Amino acid sequence: MKVVATGMLLLMAAVFVAARLLGETYVWAPYVESFAEAAMVGGLADWFAVTALFRHPLGLPIPHTAIIPKNKDRLGDNLATFLKTNFLKPAIVARRMRSVDMAGAVGRWLSAPPAETRLSGSIGKLGLQLLDALDNEAVSGWIRGAIGGNLRRFELAPLVGRVLDRSIDEGRLQPLVDSGITWLARVLDQNEGLIRDLVEARTMWLLRLASLDERLANSIIEALRRLLNEMSADPEHPLRLKVMVALKDLAFDMQFESETQARIETLKLEVIDNPELGGFLDGIWTNAKTSLRASLADPEQALAGRVGEAARHIGKTIENDPVLRNALNKYARRAIVGVVADYGDELVRIVSDTVRSWDADTVTERVEAAVGRDLQFIRINGTLVGGLVGLTIHAVTELL
Repeated sequence: MKVVATGMLLLMAAVFVAARLLGETYVWAPYVESFAEAAMVGGLADWFAVTALFRHPLGLPIPHTAIIPKNKDRLGDNLATFLKTNFLKPAIVARRMRSVDMAGAVGRWLSAPPAETRLSGSIGKLGLQLLDALDNEAVSGWIRGAIGGNLRRFELAPLVGRVLDRSIDEGRLQPLVDSGITWLARVLDQNEGLIRDLVEARTMWLLRLASLDERLANSIIEALRRLLNEMSADPEHPLRLKVMVALKDLAFDMQFESETQARIETLKLEVIDNPELGGFLDGIWTNAKTSLRASLADPEQALAGRVGEAARHIGKTIENDPVLRNALNKYARRAIVGVVADYGDELVRIVSDTVRSWDADTVTERVEAAVGRDLQFIRINGTLVGGLVGLTIHAVTELL
């Protein structure tokens, strides 16, 4: 496209010279000359504008040129701010989550799960890993306390903190992290269209005109996919370590920070105050855990027998009890918004730090390779539009 745009500019120069030489011989020659002259001006102006985005035209240090290399760090910061403002802001997440009936969806699925999506394959494996990651003695004690009516007086946060802390120290959460990364990759693939729509809706019209919104969406999706692949392949990946450190901090806060303990205690009381929740928990865990693990180990039997009956009972209870459903949705919203509020900055900082780590030449090459072809059409259009403007001015001048 550079060859085409530059070739058109040279063609206009040749036409200008030819029309200049024929100016006194043919009556139409001055019109052609005006067209070619204005086309050269338009083509040169747009060549300068396009080149100035990526480098200094002709190597001259003209002010306000080489814009992208000079503003590499600011571009990374703005991209991180874009993600934070439009995706990971607690108020935005809370507003979007308000219209999502997660508890209702889970209840409908449990009460009548489609045969082809029952806990098989990777879902069964994830469930087994979750059960193996739990400290069975501590969790069993907690369940016994709930069934016996002691959960209200029981300090939940320190116990969960100790369970989480011990699971981290013994490496039991690593398989869960692996499964979580795999699940996130699948979610990314399933929601690629949504990401593209959000980027397009929030991109300036000038960037959409140059197709930069599509390029930006591709870059975001590619970066996220590459990040997940790197995390999956490297057990010592920095982000995986940050996740474990964050979980370790959370475990510490749950054991020793009164504010965190109070927040968890409030949430616990809101959930257990609903009589239906206590009703369907009573008698389920003691008899169902062994059957649940056996069912998860055999995907063909998942959600069959007593485990299936218990799951369907839970699903129907959630479906038919709007108070319980609202309480569960409220709890889920608070949990998700809390995660975004606490760790959203860390997530978007990855984007900013990644762009900052690139050298200026790398950024220039990647951006130019992504949008350079479209930018050459600006030069071509500038040449043609400039020529038409010059021809129109000359014609009007002759008529006057």
